[in-house]
Amino acid sequence: MDQPNIAQRIPFVKEEKPGKYYWCACGQSKNQPYCDGSHKGTSFSPVLTEITETKKVAWCGCKHTENKPFCDGAHKKLNV
Repeated sequence: MDQPNIAQRIPFVKEEKPGKYYWCACGQSKNQPYCDGSHKGTSFSPVLTEITETKKVAWCGCKHTENKPFCDGAHKKLNV
C-alpha cells in the first residue's frame, strides 16, 4: 500500500465555518490541509467532511491518523 507524504508533523488547526471540506489524504496538495487534486494517478482519495457549526478543527497534517481527517496524535509516533 502507498504511504502518504507527510505534509507537516503537527495538525493544521483552523477556525472553520459550516460547509463541506475535502481533506487531502495523500499529502501532496499545495493547499493543505485541503485537496487540490494532486492525488490523481495515486491510490489516495480525499476525505469529504461536513462541518455543521463554526468551530476550531485540528486537521491531520501527517496523514497517518486513524481518525481521518482529524488529528489523533499519530504524528508523535512517526519514525520517518
